[in-house]
Amino acid sequence: MIRFGIDRLIAEPELRRALHGRRVALLAHPASVTATLSHSLDALACLDDVRLTAAFGPQHGLRGDKQDNMVESQDFLDPRRGIPVYSLYGEVRRPTTAMLDTFDVLLVDLQDLGCRIYTFLTTLRYVLEAAARHGKSVWVLDRPNPAGRPVEGLALRAGWESFVGAGRLPMRHGLTLGEAGHWFVREFGLAVDYRVVTLQGWEPAVAPGHGWPVLERSWVNPSPNAASLAMARCYAGTVMLEGATLSEGRGTTRPLELFGAPDLDGETLLAAMRRIAPDWLNGCRLRPCWFEPTFHKHAGQLCGGLQIHVDDPGYDHDAFRPWRLIAAAFKAIRTLRPDYPLWRDFAYEYEQGRLAIDLINGSSLLREWVDDPHATAADLDALAARDESAWRDEREALLLYR
Repeated sequence: MIRFGIDRLIAEPELRRALHGRRVALLAHPASVTATLSHSLDALACLDDVRLTAAFGPQHGLRGDKQDNMVESQDFLDPRRGIPVYSLYGEVRRPTTAMLDTFDVLLVDLQDLGCRIYTFLTTLRYVLEAAARHGKSVWVLDRPNPAGRPVEGLALRAGWESFVGAGRLPMRHGLTLGEAGHWFVREFGLAVDYRVVTLQGWEPAVAPGHGWPVLERSWVNPSPNAASLAMARCYAGTVMLEGATLSEGRGTTRPLELFGAPDLDGETLLAAMRRIAPDWLNGCRLRPCWFEPTFHKHAGQLCGGLQIHVDDPGYDHDAFRPWRLIAAAFKAIRTLRPDYPLWRDFAYEYEQGRLAIDLINGSSLLREWVDDPHATAADLDALAARDESAWRDEREALLLYR
C-alpha cells in the first residue's frame, strides 16, 4: 500500500516534531488531497500541533479555478481558516518578502506530472531560492511521478530558462518533486533547510500504473486540463502543441491526448509519420479522429487529427516516447505541406520575442530540425539521446526510490 507524503505527515506525529512552535504555510492545489480525498489544507488545519499561518497557490490557483494557461489568480483571505492565501501566478511568481514573513516552514504538496514545462516545478525552484535568501525551511510532501521513470527529450540550453524552463533538465525527467528539489539545491548551490517527507511503497516500474498507483488512489486533476493518467503519460509530447497552431484538444473532453486542425486529415498525417519515424510511434495506439473544440484554438471548427491511446493493452511504458511522437507529427506536416503555418507566434508565459515552441523545448533545436527539409529522424534521435543518457547518469544520485 502506497502512502503519500501528506498522509505520512498526518499519521506519524514524530514527522511533525520539527514543526512544533513554528509558523507553517502550505503550497497546494486541487490535487493536494489525502488518501481519503480531504484537501491537505483542511487535514493540516485539524492537527493541534500544526500552526497554519498562510497558504499559497501555484498556476491555476489553490482551488484550480483558472481553466486556461496564462490566467492569473489573486490573493485572498481564506474564509474558513482566516489565513491569507497568496498567489504565485498573479502579480508575482516568486514569493515576496511580505509573503515570506508569514511563515517559518513552507510545506509543498503539489502533484507534478514529471515534465520540465509543468510550472509547478519552476515554482518549487523559486520558493527554494527565496527560502535560501530569507532563512526559511521548505519541506516537500512527496507524491508519485505519474509518468514514471523514463527520460526523454532535449535538455534545456543555457539562456533558455523561463517559467516553463526551470533548469537544464530534459523534457521528461523521471523525478518526483521531492527528488527535483534536491537537484535544485545542488544545481544552484542553495543554502536552505530542505527536506522531503518521502513516499512509502512507491513502485514506478510496476504495471499497470508505472508510476501512478491505479486502484489505490483516485486521480484528481492537478491542473484543469490534466484530466487523467493518460494525459500525464502523453504530456511530455503534447505540451509542445501549445507552441503550434494545431489544437491540443483544449475545449474537448480529452485535452492533451489528441491533436489536430481543420485543414488536416488524420489518416494522411499518420501515414506520413510512419514513413518518417516508425519507431517513434511505438508503445501506444494512434487513432485518426475528428473533434470540435468548444473553446481555445479552432473553437467551433471540425478538426481532423489523431488521438493517442495509452490506457489499453497496446500501451508499452518503456517503448512509449511522446516527445518523439509529436516531433514526428510536426515533421510530417512540414513534409506534406512545407508552407504550413505551424508555429504559433504569441506572448507565452510572460515571455516576449521568443517563439513558444522554443521556450517549451528550451532551445530552437527542435523547431530547426522540423523546418530543415534535409534533417532526418536519426539526426534528432542522436541529439536527444546524448542529453537523455547524460541526464540518466546525473539523476542517479538523486533517486530516493529504488
